[in-house]
Amino acid sequence: MDADLIQRARCGDETAYQTLVENHQESVFRLAYLLLGDADDAADIAQETFIRAFRNLDNFDTTRPPRPWLLRITRNLAHNRQRTLRRYLNMVNRLNTGTIKTNPSAEAESQQQEEAQMLWQAVRRLNTTDQEVIYLRCFLELSIGETADILNIKDGTVKSRLSRALNRLRMVIHREFPSLVKGR
Repeated sequence: MDADLIQRARCGDETAYQTLVENHQESVFRLAYLLLGDADDAADIAQETFIRAFRNLDNFDTTRPPRPWLLRITRNLAHNRQRTLRRYLNMVNRLNTGTIKTNPSAEAESQQQEEAQMLWQAVRRLNTTDQEVIYLRCFLELSIGETADILNIKDGTVKSRLSRALNRLRMVIHREFPSLVKGR
């Protein structure tokens, strides 16, 4: 049945693709939730999973079941999100302490993931402009020039926006997420 839905979706049948999504949406969301521990993040990952799957339908082998394929996409996206959060947390730690953090031990991994989730929540409390510049410079590690091109602003504006955004983020962290502040 799934092979038929995929074939029809490849030919542009939106109803067939929607049925495929509905058939697998719950398992995709559940895996994302188990990996991330946050319903909103899991919903984002589930949506991105189905967008990626749709874009790659022509490459899918219809002799195989789609569920493992969809769950592999989900897992990869969730792991990418976690890596991004850890990278960002390390960057904020460096900003707060002025030191570079080494790779975490296996015991510290759980704590770091929890901190990364709190940091992600703190970033989400900022306005969209602040989130964008932080995401581009810190999460994606784009250069100032690349960030300026994407946002269609000057290099100096990127620097000033990032500085102000990070200051606002520090205030949110101190006010709402004090456990993220080292030394407390």
